[in-house]
Amino acid sequence: MHIKKNDTVIVLCGKDKGKTGKVLKLFPARDRAIVEGINIVKKHMRKRSEQDPGGITQVPAPMRTTKLGVYCSSCKKAVRFGIKILEDKSKIRVCKKCQATL
Repeated sequence: MHIKKNDTVIVLCGKDKGKTGKVLKLFPARDRAIVEGINIVKKHMRKRSEQDPGGITQVPAPMRTTKLGVYCSSCKKAVRFGIKILEDKSKIRVCKKCQATL
């Protein structure tokens, strides 16, 4: 997958087009991701205990990763990225356009 957990992503199409958020959870088998503050749906929750009141709550739903792009903070848009190998043999992702680390 081109997206990893804790990445900042931007929505490319759909009702939340143009919004950015942080990836909270990935589902690689289903090719979906949960992004903070994106694709919010209302869920009807049953009361489970005295502390959990139940009712209608708003939760982020998974969305397809093809609708998400990795966000570059210096370019201010979705970008393609490359892999750069450092001297200590560790790998980092860099923006193809401005060479900033993602």
